[in-house]
Amino acid sequence: MSLELRQQLKLAQKLVMTQQLRQAIQLLQMNRLELTTALQAEMEQNPMLEEVDRTLEPSGPEALSAVEEAGNADVEMLITGQVAGDSPAAVGEVNWEDYANNFEADFSFAHETPPADAPSRFDFTSAAPGLTAFLAWQLTHLSLTEADMEIARCILGNLDGHGFLEAEIADICAETGCPEKEAEAVLRLVQSLDPPGIAARTLQESLLLQLERKDMEDTLTWQIVTECMDELAGRNFAAIARRTGSTAREAQSAAAVLAELTPYPGNEYSNEQTRYITPDVYVLKVGDQLVVSLNNEELPEVRLSAAYQELLDNKKAAPDPATKEYLQEKKRNAQLLLNALDYRKSTICRVMESIVKFQPEFFIKGPSALKPLVLSDVAQELGVHESTVSRATANKYAHTPQGLYELKYFFSTAATTDADTGEELTAVSIKQRLGQLIRAEDAAKPYSDSKLADMLEAEGIKIARRTVAKYREQMKILPVKHRRRKD
Repeated sequence: MSLELRQQLKLAQKLVMTQQLRQAIQLLQMNRLELTTALQAEMEQNPMLEEVDRTLEPSGPEALSAVEEAGNADVEMLITGQVAGDSPAAVGEVNWEDYANNFEADFSFAHETPPADAPSRFDFTSAAPGLTAFLAWQLTHLSLTEADMEIARCILGNLDGHGFLEAEIADICAETGCPEKEAEAVLRLVQSLDPPGIAARTLQESLLLQLERKDMEDTLTWQIVTECMDELAGRNFAAIARRTGSTAREAQSAAAVLAELTPYPGNEYSNEQTRYITPDVYVLKVGDQLVVSLNNEELPEVRLSAAYQELLDNKKAAPDPATKEYLQEKKRNAQLLLNALDYRKSTICRVMESIVKFQPEFFIKGPSALKPLVLSDVAQELGVHESTVSRATANKYAHTPQGLYELKYFFSTAATTDADTGEELTAVSIKQRLGQLIRAEDAAKPYSDSKLADMLEAEGIKIARRTVAKYREQMKILPVKHRRRKD
């Protein structure tokens, strides 16, 4: 059989990813921050797009009345937009000393006892000082040589967010070229700074440093931390008593002192800022109905530029062919973007309305009433593909009467079936009931995982003991031996 090249016609159907479809998909899966950034970038590149000014500016007769009501000094500013003193002749009359970086004498950091309403010096910093800055400030008050200061800076640079030293002494010596004895001495110096327990290499060392600061080296608490960390983690006071030669009550009282210490001393000085979530959609309870409303606040509202449209439509002063073709191309791109934004809004709103339809009891009773729901259920009801529902719910949040939830939260498969009612239960509802049982238990005799499984089975929720353990770990609830408390 010989090989040859030839042309052949073939009829086939396939989905073509057009520019409009690609843009609609990209916008749909963006969250609010990403969408805001994308719109700002598009407005910078496309002159046919402009942001709608949401402030109500007076126009026509209202503008005239505003000018008439303004004083003579303000009329020129309203017409020309120029503020008094902006003219070149008036520049020399400006007292530039008023703009110098001189703080007023009544600021908080100008007095030892500042006024109660005076601003703090931290109001003028770009970022709040963290643990490293706090420790470095303390080091400046010590008489250290340049070599010791270099070692100290190396130690501070290797502290994690909890205040623990992540580097070994050998690593510090290799970095600074100092002997091991000198590195150990500087480390002890750093460990003497505030907060107590800083620059420890282990949790045990951190606790010992804090006890040393309290002058408790010769106490039973010190002995417990030194010799019985494993037993202490399991709250096995009987074993602690045997190893330390004390009674179980004395061991428990000595271990109670550790509750006053800070296991992670660096957390208090964390300068991480809280990231607040802005909901993409609201679910409001109006009377007996649940109403879905999109959150359009703080999102730039874009539209076609009226000035450039007028330029295109003006036949008397029409631009040159190259400019006209450029503006027409940008207008088509802008219209595609506006259509994609409308599609994004309608899709998110429809998806949320479908979720409300499938989960009405959740918005009234809470997470315990969450029913099994998968993407295909919503997709089938809306007549779209599952991937569309997945993109519409990705990284988006809804503000509901029960709180703020990610849209993905409402999708959960059935974990088991209620033996009494035959109703399918989700893992979320089972975790809610499991948490209620653990919160109601006796602290002296907490429930084991087997006991919790039996109690749930008595209520018609049949799950295995290992499933109870898995849910408990996901809820960050300690095992029974760590939950046991004795008075």
